[in-house]
Amino acid sequence: MKNLIYITLVSAFIFTGCAESKKENKEEQKKEMGGMMMMNPFETVPVKKINPLVILKLAGELQPDQSTELFAKVNSYVKNIRVDIGDRVSEGQILMTLEAPEIQSQVATAKAKFKAQQAVYVSTLATYDRMVRANQTAGAIARDAMDQITARKLSDQAQLAAAESAYHEIKNIDDYLVIRAPFSGIITDRSVDLGAYVGPMGKSPLLVVQNNQKLRLNLSIPEANTPFIKLGDTIQFYVRSQPQHKYFAKISRKSGSLDLKLRSEKVEADFINTNHALKPFMIAETQIPLQNSEATFFVPKSAVVDSNMGMYVIAVEGGKARKIPVSKGRVMPEMVEVLGELAEDTVILKMGNEEIQDGSAIPNK
Repeated sequence: MKNLIYITLVSAFIFTGCAESKKENKEEQKKEMGGMMMMNPFETVPVKKINPLVILKLAGELQPDQSTELFAKVNSYVKNIRVDIGDRVSEGQILMTLEAPEIQSQVATAKAKFKAQQAVYVSTLATYDRMVRANQTAGAIARDAMDQITARKLSDQAQLAAAESAYHEIKNIDDYLVIRAPFSGIITDRSVDLGAYVGPMGKSPLLVVQNNQKLRLNLSIPEANTPFIKLGDTIQFYVRSQPQHKYFAKISRKSGSLDLKLRSEKVEADFINTNHALKPFMIAETQIPLQNSEATFFVPKSAVVDSNMGMYVIAVEGGKARKIPVSKGRVMPEMVEVLGELAEDTVILKMGNEEIQDGSAIPNK
């Protein structure tokens, strides 16, 4: 009996809660319907020209000013590594030395051939000089002998030049065994250890050097906003890991062309990375001021209809609707810049509707 009474009470509570919940939902729906009924779908607004300062928000990427992957030029073994990840290096500093015994042997052989050919040429030149002096006495040296020694001198001279060139060529290859820093920066990656076999066909670089003293902020500016971006403009940005800090960079380079896939122009802004506060490849959230030189048309965002038939606003002329094709420009929180055949004080629908066709009657409310 007690159980029956308990079950009855619980059921009553549940039923009461459900009834109250349904009542609240009905009241909310009535409020929403009331709000919708209050909105006038045929409300009109006049088109006005204004020239506001529009802030364009874009995500960009910070990249090092210089970044180089260093590979081995010849097949060799790692003999000595003088730097590691995080080390700061200066231009021309020796970073790594490689060892290739066969190349050292080739250098020694080429040098010996060069010295031997140099000795031959010195001997030939001495003989030639003596015969030239003797030939000053008429008839002392036969003409045929002079021709032969002259030809021999020229031949030995050419062979000496060839031997010297071969020696310097192999010597230059030997110089490739010394890896130097191409510029001042920081070592950001190292993929080999002592004794590792390396060569020009290696997929991974021996070392990666980056100059992080200056960073490049890379941005892709949408086509509609490219006319407002100028060299020297200042961009404010922050990085996601430090949202409390604001940084500034100046636009230094514009590509002058649009990317075929994104239909945007590549822009770079230089940032002097004082104290190395920022790291390359961080994502930067930017704010770019867009200011036009003259006033243009801005309309409510809701007035622009973007359909399969194109983008347009709906003008009201003599109580009839007329579609005016437009294109979007700068975007504000509530307004959007439109470009098209509009005139000052043209009356348009505040809420564009794809179902409204040209010539449709617009109630005067």
